[in-house]
This record gives sequence, structure tokens and C-alpha cells, in this order.
Amino acid sequence: MSDKINIEVVYALPHEQILLQLQMPQHTTVAEAIKLSGVMGKYPDIDQGKNKLGIFGKLTKADAVLRDKDRIEVYRPLLADPKEVRRKRAEEGRAMKRGGGEAAA
Repeated sequence: MSDKINIEVVYALPHEQILLQLQMPQHTTVAEAIKLSGVMGKYPDIDQGKNKLGIFGKLTKADAVLRDKDRIEVYRPLLADPKEVRRKRAEEGRAMKRGGGEAAA
């Protein structure tokens, strides 16, 4: 049995995506793997304190221990809160329904 595991680190921007395939020692944590991958040097906007992390689409903690073939995903912060966007759309829809303008003649 090998003392190394194979993992992937992925990070996506609107115009660019990066997928790094790496070998790490067993018992490596998510935070350690991100640091060792070098992705933070290439993308200095990544902040492990702010960016959420996932393994195969499920949120995870930075201190989670990786398993062979795990894919770490570094998520970008949301530009807008989805709940707030829906609320604003609903408000705009109500305003449109109330006053039909001058077309009703």
C-alpha cells in the first residue's frame, strides 16, 4: 500500500478554470493540499478564511483529512445573495402589476 494519495484541486473563474492533479502524503488535510498545490500563488484572491471549500460538491472544512481520489473545490464568494436577488425581483414584479402605466385606455 502506498503512502501517497492522488487528489485534484480545482478553482474556476468566469474566464478561466484550473484543475491540478497531485500526489499528497496520506493524512493530508484540505488546507495543506491547497497550500502545497500552489493554487494560492497563482490566484492571490483565494483566502482560505473566506472562500468556501468542497469535496465533490459537498462543503467541507479546511481541516478535513483527504482520501485517495478526492477532488477539492475552492469556491469563489458570491457576488450577490440569491435570496436578496429573488426578493428584489418579486418586489419589481409587484410594482409592475400595480400600475400598468398609460397603456390602459
